[in-house]
Amino acid sequence: MTLSAYQLTLGYQSNIIIPSVSLTLHAGEITCLVGANGCGKSTLLKALAGVLKPRQGTITLNEKPLKDWSKKALAKEIAFLPQDPMAPDDISVYQLVSHGRFAYQGLLGKVTQKDVDAIENALKLTGMTKYKHRSFNHLSGGERQRGWLALCIAQQAKLLLLDEPTTYLDIGHQYEILSLLRALNQQQQLTIAMVLHDINQASQFADRIVTLQHGNIITDDTPINAVNEKMMMKVFGIDVEMQTRRDGNKIYPLAIPLGAR
Repeated sequence: MTLSAYQLTLGYQSNIIIPSVSLTLHAGEITCLVGANGCGKSTLLKALAGVLKPRQGTITLNEKPLKDWSKKALAKEIAFLPQDPMAPDDISVYQLVSHGRFAYQGLLGKVTQKDVDAIENALKLTGMTKYKHRSFNHLSGGERQRGWLALCIAQQAKLLLLDEPTTYLDIGHQYEILSLLRALNQQQQLTIAMVLHDINQASQFADRIVTLQHGNIITDDTPINAVNEKMMMKVFGIDVEMQTRRDGNKIYPLAIPLGAR
């Protein structure tokens, strides 16, 4: 599974956010999109998910243009979680997660045993089985985020595109969600691309960091090569002290803020 963008121009109305970007997401990797507010991270992710139509350029999935995929066929390949998803009032966790199966259901929307198995497996993987009969909107922020991830997993897509999946969560729940995503990547061989604001979390959990500035990609490399004093000053305008940490077999950089210029 390869998702590639070629010379994309993206924007809203007359406002161009991304003038020209090319990018390929590689199977089995966790890629983090980082950069200052307004640099185009979310815009790029929406285009890759097929939600935002490019002004110019092409996006291909397995060398087939994204525009030529049907909605259901694309949903079997790509699951997209926007930054602020909304759930209907009084929907249960199980009902929410079951929406991830729409791509597999016929005209009558009949639920099959395969659908049930996929829903139950998604609940299990995200630790949400015990909450499946609860009202989704009565859950905590961390529980709701795991519920949204369960919906994406129920799609059985090979690629997850996540826009700031740790937004509004405390640091404990942030690491819970990121650890879950890494486990899904390793155990289910899912390819994951996500927008993150915390550069140190991106360094720890990503195989690859893509840094955007003013709609352009300025770095695309492993965390240890992408994150350094020069990049942090150029992109975020902040002095840092760089350290390294080990997480299993991975050595990753840690940026300690010293002050802004």
